[in-house]
Amino acid sequence: MLSRQTRSLLLRVPTRKNNKRMFPADIRGYAQAAAVQDTKPPIAIFGLDGTYASALYTAAAKTSALETTSKSLAALAEVFRKDAKLSEILNAPTLSPGDKSQIVQELQRHMGGLDKADTVKNFLKTLSDNNRLGILQGVCEKFATIMGAARGEMEMSVTSAAKLDSKILQRLEAAVAKSEYSQGKKLKVVSKVNPDIQGGLVVEIGDRTIDLSVSSKIAKMNKLLTDTL
Repeated sequence: MLSRQTRSLLLRVPTRKNNKRMFPADIRGYAQAAAVQDTKPPIAIFGLDGTYASALYTAAAKTSALETTSKSLAALAEVFRKDAKLSEILNAPTLSPGDKSQIVQELQRHMGGLDKADTVKNFLKTLSDNNRLGILQGVCEKFATIMGAARGEMEMSVTSAAKLDSKILQRLEAAVAKSEYSQGKKLKVVSKVNPDIQGGLVVEIGDRTIDLSVSSKIAKMNKLLTDTL
């Protein structure tokens, strides 16, 4: 969790978010010297956070720091999981340079000594300098997706209305692993919670989505009734 001093920054967050469009041009210098042939991400990831995640992968691969970078970002992802308001703090347009510096230092503290090559430390500074700290959570998620592809894994996202028991996730993973959906690859299960689906599950694997949610069934029923009437 973040310190009380850092969390107090939330008090300065306005109710309306800054919707200023951001462009990836400012990251070109971050990994411009990398050898594309040897360090290119194994899959294409889209979105601004995906562009940054790809650039970080390239920079980490160039310095043989992929594993330590992956572990560092996993530690940061855990901070986001435990502190739901962190993302809101990082997206605050009122953050001063001093605020951002304080936040970066605290994020580094949560990584412990994992970032041995200072790859993530430098990356966080790049995000801070370019007013992009708000995309850090997305970068963590998409970097994990890239690393999974590099390891020959396939990510399986399981969304439920409430947190699932680990045994249920293991049974679900075993069932999908035996199906054609896994394509014979090792599955990396990512559990997500979204109360809006009301119940059931939404399973995403590769480019396929299996929607078994209650909200989906209600929507289909409502459409059927509307079409009938």
